[in-house]
Amino acid sequence: MNFRRKGKKRLPTRNKKTLAVPPRANVCWSIDFMHDSLVGGQRFRTFNVLDDFSRECLAIEIDTSLPAVRVTRVLDRISAWRGFPEKKRMDNGPELISVTLADWAERNGVVLEFIQPGKPTQNSYVERFNKTFRNEVLDFYLFSTLTEVKDITEDWIREYNEERPHESLGDMTPVEYVQTHSPQENSTFGWH
Repeated sequence: MNFRRKGKKRLPTRNKKTLAVPPRANVCWSIDFMHDSLVGGQRFRTFNVLDDFSRECLAIEIDTSLPAVRVTRVLDRISAWRGFPEKKRMDNGPELISVTLADWAERNGVVLEFIQPGKPTQNSYVERFNKTFRNEVLDFYLFSTLTEVKDITEDWIREYNEERPHESLGDMTPVEYVQTHSPQENSTFGWH
């Protein structure tokens, strides 16, 4: 019997680079997906966006489905008040290797930096953030509806960004850290 061999899916080249702290905000955003389920069993996903410089959570989008078109809408929404990053670091998920996202990046002058498959440490900032979000929100509460997840997450993001000091930021909040280290960019981010 002759069977056709299925060719390997070709992924873009993955460069091995050490993870460094960017010199200012908006140089690199790390993005990633997580998943969980409601008490009734309905599964949902989260799309998390983090600025690597300040560890500021820029967005957590929550829904049962988050296709690439939705991802680009979230990125456009963030960019409307924050500006576009120079690059985005991400893994090789199907939404992230899509033509839709590649077109969005090209249109907006954003470099897509993919980590090597199976090397989550190359995206450590967002992986550490995901662990905190998992422990303090997703595993801490039992959710009945997506509205509950969204409301609790929104409050948690505000606390995470504006009230909670981070040891890695010299015991400043992400918002304070950006204000202290990038005073010329404060007006860009809508801070006074």
